[in-house]
Parts: sequence; C-alpha cells; structure tokens
Amino acid sequence: MEPVLINLNDYVRTGEGANGASYNHKTDPSIMLKLYFRNFDAAAKELELAQKVYRMGIPTPEPGDLVTDGKQIGIRFRRMEGKRSYSRACGDEPERTEEYAREFAVLCKRLHSTHVDTHLFENVKDRLYSMLKANPFFTPEQKDKIHAFIAAAPDGDTAIHGDLQFSNGIFTEQDGVRTPYFIDLGDFCYGYPMFDVGMVYLCCCLNDEAWTQEQYHMSNATAARFWDAFAAEYFGPKANMDEVMREVKIYAGLKTLIVERDTGRPMLEFRAMLEGTIY
Repeated sequence: MEPVLINLNDYVRTGEGANGASYNHKTDPSIMLKLYFRNFDAAAKELELAQKVYRMGIPTPEPGDLVTDGKQIGIRFRRMEGKRSYSRACGDEPERTEEYAREFAVLCKRLHSTHVDTHLFENVKDRLYSMLKANPFFTPEQKDKIHAFIAAAPDGDTAIHGDLQFSNGIFTEQDGVRTPYFIDLGDFCYGYPMFDVGMVYLCCCLNDEAWTQEQYHMSNATAARFWDAFAAEYFGPKANMDEVMREVKIYAGLKTLIVERDTGRPMLEFRAMLEGTIY
C-alpha cells in the first residue's frame, strides 16, 4: 500500500489528538485528513481496519487512501460535514449530557452485538498480550498476573472498538435527526465488550480536571454525569450496579496498557484500578 504524495498547504488543520492531527481540504469539502505524528505502520493498519469495518456496515466515515506529505503519513476519509464528537457536544451543551450519553450507549450496545468474521480481525486478548509484552513499566510479577486475568476473561466474537472514548463517537445532524459514527479504528478487534466499556469509564471518571478540560472540553463533573447516564442505559435497569462497577473498574485498569503505549509513560492513576484486584 504505497502512500500518495500530497501538499499539506492544500489543507487546514482542525484538531489534534495523542497520535496525530486532523485537517480539512481547503477547496474540496468532501475530504478530511488524519495525519500521524509517528508510527507510520499504524496509519496503514488503521486504513486496512477502517476499510474492513466500513464494508461490514458499522457506521464509520468512508475511508479513502494512504497519503504522505513527505515527512508524515496519514489517511484521507470522506469528510462528515458539521460533525461533532459526543465529548464536544457535552462540552458545548452540558445540559444535554444525559441525552448524548444515552445515545452513545445505544450506539455502543449495537456495536457490541455485531458478530464479526474472526478470521478478519484480531482477538482483543491477543492485542492486549502484545501490549503487555511490550510495556516497560509493569514488573514481571505484575505482567504474569495481568496475563492470567486476560486469559481467564470471557471470550466473544462481537465487535470491539478498542479505544472506546466518547470523543471517538461522532454524529452529524440534519433537520433535528442525528446520525452517529465511530472513528479512530486503529485498535478495532473482537471479544468481550467489557474490554471496551472500561475505556469509557476511564475517560469519564479517572482523569484530572485539567486533562478532561483539554482533551474532552468539559469538566470532570460533566464527564461523571456522562458515565452515570451511559451506564444506566448500557446495562439497563435490572443490572446490579455495584457488581457492574467492580468489573468495570478492573477493565478500566487494563486500559492502562493502551494509554501507556500511546503516551510512553506509566499512568499510576489508572493502575490503581488493578491494585487489590488483579495484583
């Protein structure tokens, strides 16, 4: 998959995340660009996964081609005009947080009930084993206990986003009707849905105030409200929420692996969910 050479002067920067920046084409409103800061292989991998997911019918922007400006590599997608993430929407309209959280929960339940061809995607357990092996911050003893927990976790053949943040769910709106989509599919795989739900909890409830404001455009209080409404919708009225939360927190702690992979530093505030449970 050879990248197409582009002129970055044809694009205007619109945002930035941990792994890259997003751009809109200056003259073609149908094109947006995600350009990676590093890890060129990740761009090709994400494009391959995005193409497979799009062909499955899971709602996601239509992927285009692999491109480079000569220094960085990225992916062009069909631009979703007027799109907003669920995190941005809550930041803009905190009074509607519960509404947006319930809608995101319905979208996630639909994803987690979608059976996939397991020959086309990686098992979430294998993905985590690889991250665990490469992680330089856990001790060998901790790694052994984490590995054992992952191995003993339930199996499944339904879709897993892999990095299920409320900023990785977006929607467009026309005449009062919202159409939701998933973005950032570089960690898409399959398995037990709690591997995904733990990431939602981590993003909503385990960051300090400054990080939540900078990354998600809202206060910690609003993020906590999002989680409460999300959990109520996702798990339903008959769920024992005390039992649910005991499990959710462990899986949130496991997401330390993906966060430490992306940040390159130990995240002690997230690891606290593993203390006294896995190790």
